[in-house]
Amino acid sequence: MDKFYELTRLYEQVGIIMSAICVQKGGIDTDNYAGRFFAADLLEFIVAYGNKAGADTSLLAAELKSKKDWLTPSNKPIHEMSLAEFEKMIGGQGN
Repeated sequence: MDKFYELTRLYEQVGIIMSAICVQKGGIDTDNYAGRFFAADLLEFIVAYGNKAGADTSLLAAELKSKKDWLTPSNKPIHEMSLAEFEKMIGGQGN
């Protein structure tokens, strides 16, 4: 459980650093900062780790849900993909 708490502190620090960088770059919105993808992937990892460790990840999971668009897509084998995932992978031409 200690590792989970270390990871959550890391995520908090990344958020602080991202905010500082956005201010330094002229006050850009976090939604326009390229580092948001790393932060979302980190959050996804922490939620999965916490779930396996038996931690309460409800607040982090809610935050992750709001940042789903920022996640790096997974490289799943085609046979494990849903139809929607497959269509997204091929550019929406799966009709």
